[in-house]
Amino acid sequence: MKTIHLFKLIPVAVLLVFFYSCKNETSQSNTSVTKTAEAAPQSQQGQAFVEDNVSNPNVLQIAIKSPDHTTLVAAVQAAQLENALVNAGPLMVFAPTNAAFEALPSGTVENLLKPENKETLATILKHHVTAGNYDMNLLKKVKKLGQADDTSVQVETKGDDIYVGGAKIIGTVKASNGTIYVVDKVILPQ
Repeated sequence: MKTIHLFKLIPVAVLLVFFYSCKNETSQSNTSVTKTAEAAPQSQQGQAFVEDNVSNPNVLQIAIKSPDHTTLVAAVQAAQLENALVNAGPLMVFAPTNAAFEALPSGTVENLLKPENKETLATILKHHVTAGNYDMNLLKKVKKLGQADDTSVQVETKGDDIYVGGAKIIGTVKASNGTIYVVDKVILPQ
């Protein structure tokens, strides 16, 4: 009779050990997530800082990997607009090259990257973003685009070339959340 009671207690003991182990794993897992979130600086939180090796790259990820857009990426980071460029979109980003930034008057970029000029820099960068996802054929038919800074830019077609806000589109890169149109000038708000 004692043997029967012992066999009944073994499954109960196994279940208790199992549930107790799971409880500890959950607790440790939640603690590490909290510690990770607390450890990340405020400026590096949000969608822009989620690493994912499965999805197609978004606008920001493509820009970060482009050697021709290091100045643009530095400006986006200085203005803390990373999370805006990883939203689901669709977005059209008119991305000036490093050469386009170098063509600005001497000291302009360095001045804009200063913390006290963050709002001005953000406005200029938002002037390079349009909600939507038009291909080149549709862009040729458009005369104006509404920008993320609540202004608009003229779109002109000259032969086979398209100009947005006076900047010539010199390349196109598809992203998971829209299209990057590489442009040869910085598009400054009027």
